[in-house]
Amino acid sequence: MEKKFLEIIEKRLAGERLTLADGVTLLGEADLLSLGQGADLVRGQMHPENAVTFVIDRNINYTNICTCQCRFCAFYCPPGKTGGYLLSQDELNAKIEETLAAGGTQLLIQGGLHPDLDLPYFEELLRQIKSRYDVHIHSLSPPEIWDLARKAALPLAEVITRLKEAGLDSIPGGGAEILVDAVRRRVSPKKIMTDDWLRVHELWHARGGRSTATMMFGHVETFADRMEHLARIRDLQDKTGGFTAFIPWTYQPVPRGMWDEADIPRAGSFDYLKTLAVSRIFLDNVPNIQASWVTQGMKIGELTLLCGANDLGSVMIEENVVAAAGTVHRTNEAELRQAILVAGFQPRRR
Repeated sequence: MEKKFLEIIEKRLAGERLTLADGVTLLGEADLLSLGQGADLVRGQMHPENAVTFVIDRNINYTNICTCQCRFCAFYCPPGKTGGYLLSQDELNAKIEETLAAGGTQLLIQGGLHPDLDLPYFEELLRQIKSRYDVHIHSLSPPEIWDLARKAALPLAEVITRLKEAGLDSIPGGGAEILVDAVRRRVSPKKIMTDDWLRVHELWHARGGRSTATMMFGHVETFADRMEHLARIRDLQDKTGGFTAFIPWTYQPVPRGMWDEADIPRAGSFDYLKTLAVSRIFLDNVPNIQASWVTQGMKIGELTLLCGANDLGSVMIEENVVAAAGTVHRTNEAELRQAILVAGFQPRRR
């Protein structure tokens, strides 16, 4: 390991906070082995119990109809176009019951920004689920929540309070992409900008809620953009302490002709593992780093556990958004547990 990389990692192990420049140096110049070893040491400091957690859940996409129409998304359908759908209550309940029968304990309910779905719709949806099922609802991304406030012409804080009172338990970090407005204007110009995304989480945390943060990378951003994203997460965590986990995942190229920058080379496993390791080293106040085997496959999922990750995500009974771009990986609880054991850790359901 070169001296400058060793000094940066030793600084982090000594409890000092890394700078943005430190992170860019590690991302752009450090070798994967050095980063993996450094991140593994940091992970050991933060999680000496030698366990890797996971959950059984289902990603239910209640609709693919969306007015946001992000350029990188192969999942959405514009309003009024053939192929759009909205799950009925009976269809949603059937998926929930299948999840519970398979041992699931959590629902990740997300969808597009449907122009006809309002706040009362989601309040009733949440109350109906809670009245019938004993399940954790980890649902509705910041863009969805912000869109509900816009349509209702209500303060964002009021909308968040009402969703929490209706049964929303925690919120996912969807829609983060890269938290740099110049990048967001290129990849998702109709989606909320960085400060708005962070504001949803801040208000949710202020009401005692917990949430996760994500980063979709490997498209038009730079290493400096990735580090700015991590810094914005770290800064908000300093303020609220409400993020439970950070999940980096790679952009999945959409079909040719769908986006004028669709020929961007796919970010490979090497880049993914380096970015995950730097995330663990840099995010000194976010307790958990979650692997994305859904985009990388389970073999790379195993390697993440040697590069700083301490959570292997979910036995995801259903996934549609990444699959729409042509990337499909599946697993089951036995395989996931085995992957954790092979990496030298003890599996633990959360």
